[in-house]
Amino acid sequence: MRSIKSLKNIKGKTALVRVDFNVPIKDGKVEDDFRIRKALPTINFLIKKGAQIILITHLGKDGTQSLEPVIKHFFKISKLSKSKIEFFENVRKFPGEIDNNPHFERNLSRLGDFYVNEAFSVSHRAHTSIVGIPKHLPSYAGFQMEEEIKNLSKAIKNPKHPFLFILGGAKFSTKMPLIKKYLKLADYVFIGGALLDDFLKAEGFEVGKSLVDDSKGIKDILKNNPPSHKASDGRGKLILPTDIIVKSNGILINKKVDEVGKDEIIIDIGKESVKMLEPYIKKSKLILLNGPMGKYEDGGDIATKKILNLVSKSKAYTIIGGGDTVELVSEMKKEKDFSFVSTGGGATLDFLVDGTLPGIKALR
Repeated sequence: MRSIKSLKNIKGKTALVRVDFNVPIKDGKVEDDFRIRKALPTINFLIKKGAQIILITHLGKDGTQSLEPVIKHFFKISKLSKSKIEFFENVRKFPGEIDNNPHFERNLSRLGDFYVNEAFSVSHRAHTSIVGIPKHLPSYAGFQMEEEIKNLSKAIKNPKHPFLFILGGAKFSTKMPLIKKYLKLADYVFIGGALLDDFLKAEGFEVGKSLVDDSKGIKDILKNNPPSHKASDGRGKLILPTDIIVKSNGILINKKVDEVGKDEIIIDIGKESVKMLEPYIKKSKLILLNGPMGKYEDGGDIATKKILNLVSKSKAYTIIGGGDTVELVSEMKKEKDFSFVSTGGGATLDFLVDGTLPGIKALR
């Protein structure tokens, strides 16, 4: 994979730079510019080398959203000249982007002299602007792309031990390969978020009206990895919370995992569970945290914030990933308190399982 560091004699040439500026927007303003900021070193580098830049990004799923708020915010924070940079339209506006249409692929390629992928967070998608353009142009990895690969690989290749993996979020079926892999690679795997609902249900606990995936593979995982609900007892790799926060008649209540009522919804992991996790955090040399421990929209952000604070004070090498979790890190202004914060959501998960992505393979 070629780095942009190897680029020479590009003055006056046009770089097609795929970025992921699919950022949250409210009332016409960008709420979190983490991904935009992470692309700036690559953009500045290319401009200093004398290149013209066309930035390609998507916004939203169907391409109907205007890039105007993103463009306005980009030039405000970057302070770069509009004479050096232009934005292509919201690329998902074109059916050929997702469909990998050869005609669209060629037309995009004709806009530039070389291609740079600085969109790790969408490189798990085999779309035209990710895997199609590199077929036609000399292609390179941006600085953030290189940082993502280098840092996330620390959790795959010869990881430091003790290694603690804290996994939250939802959709057990999509995260099953990840859980299976890291039950082998890591020393401890702690499960929170909506994933926990699946584990508790499979163990025979009542989960009320909580979100469950009902995946069959979970029982095999539990059979091969008997879970521990106790603090640092060293009895196994799989650690599950001892208590949770439920919503009952509109009120949030801290309960033991075996006390959930049929009409209640699990919102977050409980206070005891955060304390239970503390000794694991303190003794670890590598910590990988991906996904929230609770439902943010229903007040389930307390445990995630507490755990992020604990992890930020750890002496371990700390890697944070997952879209929702990264947004919370930005909100807490704690980005610099971790060894590495990934820009990816689904891309981070896929890379942690496979060690590569379609967008990375396309650059080789």
